[in-house]
Amino acid sequence: MSGWGEWSLGDELYSAGSPVPRFAAGALAYPCYPTQLIDGDGKFHVADAENFVKEMELDKCGQSYAVVSIMGPQSSGKSTLLNSLFDTDFKEMNADDGRSRTTKGIWIARCAGIEPCTLVLDLEGTDGVEHGEEDDTSFESQSALFALAVSDIVLINMWCHDIGRHNAANRPLLKTIFQVKMKLFTPRKITLLFVIRDKTRTPFERLKELLLTDIEKIWESFTKSKPDSDNEAALSEFFSVEVVALSSYEHKEEQFKSEVVGLRQQICHSIVQDELARDLYGVVHASDFAYSSQEIWEKIKADKDLHLPSHKVMVATVRCEKIAREKYENLAAKEEWHQLEEDMNRRTTPEFVNRLSLQIDTCLSEYDAETTYYDEGPKSTYRNQLKEKLLQLFEPALVSALEHIGSTILNEFKHTFQTSLNQGEDFYAAASSCIESCLSNFDKACPDVVIEMSNKHKIGVRKKLQCDIVSVLTSSCKEKLKEALSGSIEKELSNGDIIDPWRSIREVLRNEMESTVSQLITPLTRLGMDGCTRKKMIESLEDYARGVVEEKVRNEAKNVLMRMKMCFERRFEMHRQMNRLCIGKDDIPTAAKSARRCV
Repeated sequence: MSGWGEWSLGDELYSAGSPVPRFAAGALAYPCYPTQLIDGDGKFHVADAENFVKEMELDKCGQSYAVVSIMGPQSSGKSTLLNSLFDTDFKEMNADDGRSRTTKGIWIARCAGIEPCTLVLDLEGTDGVEHGEEDDTSFESQSALFALAVSDIVLINMWCHDIGRHNAANRPLLKTIFQVKMKLFTPRKITLLFVIRDKTRTPFERLKELLLTDIEKIWESFTKSKPDSDNEAALSEFFSVEVVALSSYEHKEEQFKSEVVGLRQQICHSIVQDELARDLYGVVHASDFAYSSQEIWEKIKADKDLHLPSHKVMVATVRCEKIAREKYENLAAKEEWHQLEEDMNRRTTPEFVNRLSLQIDTCLSEYDAETTYYDEGPKSTYRNQLKEKLLQLFEPALVSALEHIGSTILNEFKHTFQTSLNQGEDFYAAASSCIESCLSNFDKACPDVVIEMSNKHKIGVRKKLQCDIVSVLTSSCKEKLKEALSGSIEKELSNGDIIDPWRSIREVLRNEMESTVSQLITPLTRLGMDGCTRKKMIESLEDYARGVVEEKVRNEAKNVLMRMKMCFERRFEMHRQMNRLCIGKDDIPTAAKSARRCV
């Protein structure tokens, strides 16, 4: 803390050169709403804490807030001091009832009229007899650790006459503070503000010197018992120590109130200065203060050696998990999502993918908005988990929509390709142009935002579309090949002048295969088909072509006698045409023999 003014006996004044602290509009912009966080038995009041956060509208504060706590001996006027400083309404001790425990456990309230938002914690007094010696020491350590973990300023309330006394109540309290502070992992530096109550005629500077000397001795004796790494640790590394003194509330009430006004201004100024220089990375969002406090207290109760500053990660882990779960459950049960499913089932269209993308984007955006102030690690982890669960929820519908797009594009390809062939376009040209157009249309129909989140589905459907296009091209090639082979073979077998029909048939097969492969190879390459796959496909076409040839030949073999007769008659008639008029000199047997030889 910085900017503390000059203080002296009975004349503590706010430094005139210091900035004026900010106040809310009106001293009672918010009621203080005193609430018990932890009762005297150490039970955290979850519902009351959450209600306090709601009533005080802490969600509006974000990370701009401060926490001030007070600790000290029982019946030392802690609650009275807080009420005077911050216009709170903590229960005060009734002097007529004698000195006894008034504050039980830990209470919280919001300071009236201070901005940034300031919360105050009133801790149960130390060295009371109500808990018993062992229980009181345990609760004292736990409450001190809790206050140090959540506070920016800790007020140590103490009697003036206790300063310099070896067995004074502040010594065990200071020892407890130092012990629990050293348990914190990479502890943040906080302010210890010692408030000397009922100051006497002893000069303030002398009181301050005695107190600081006493504090240093307690710190040194404590660090000597710690490991070597802590032996040289300076008190200033962990605490900013400030000292003020106040007159007696009972005997000099007006002077006490005047001094409290100055102290309030000093605290407000310090809070403003700390707000300007604050590192927000380790600050829990105010809306999560109740939950954070509960987790800290439960950890303190369970593990006295806990490294508390990791509570920001702890809070973020649980809260982000909860927010992600709520977002998923809300969307899964959302009527709009079910309506979307019904629309998809009735008539799947490419627009469905866009609507699906909007649902996912909206859900993730809401998650991002609600987890803005949480630690990046847990926030990112649960965002990824939420995204994965959303994809699992939407996966069947997403795959169905993408498959529908692929099916639509395939039908478009079939129609366009066949139309081009019917119009006399070359097979190669028709296939190339249709492939390029259809794959481009498929990519345009699949929004990148959805594909980025589930790219495997688009890749899978796109590959299936490519395979289906290959099947269409292959089928077209087979039909064309079958037609060409059947016609050529029939023509060859009908030609009686062929000396070696089998050689002619093999020639026909080779020529037709070369023509087909040359037209098909480039479109297949454009579809991304690798060399090995193309080779297997060509071999498959060759097998198909051989099958066509064999089937055609077998069918033609059934008509061999008829073809022999036709061939004989044709050759014999050719002989007769040379001898238009049969006379006795014609060599009929020789002509018949020649015709039979050609069969």
